[in-house]
Amino acid sequence: MAIKAISPVLETDTKTIPDIDKDTLRKLCPPYKVILHNDDHNPMDLVVLALVKSVPSLSENDAVDIMYTAHSEGSAIVITCPQEAAEFYQERIMSFGLTCTIEPDE
Repeated sequence: MAIKAISPVLETDTKTIPDIDKDTLRKLCPPYKVILHNDDHNPMDLVVLALVKSVPSLSENDAVDIMYTAHSEGSAIVITCPQEAAEFYQERIMSFGLTCTIEPDE
């Protein structure tokens, strides 16, 4: 007696996700700035390493620019992103002993 294989027919969902305009996205996920503050206690190469390790989208050159801006101006914006991501990046940067805050991007 042969066993007949039965394969279920999968229905594909033809619905598409609607495009969300930028204003709606800003209301749903308001952007926050991650701000690195200057300090005179940590070596510059540690700051660059911390930035690159903490925020994967940063290149080493970006991290150097952010570090020099914070050094010369007192603070620098590392990245602007939704609040939850900003809090995550802040914690990672602070784990290297650096001073970092977040604030809403107006």
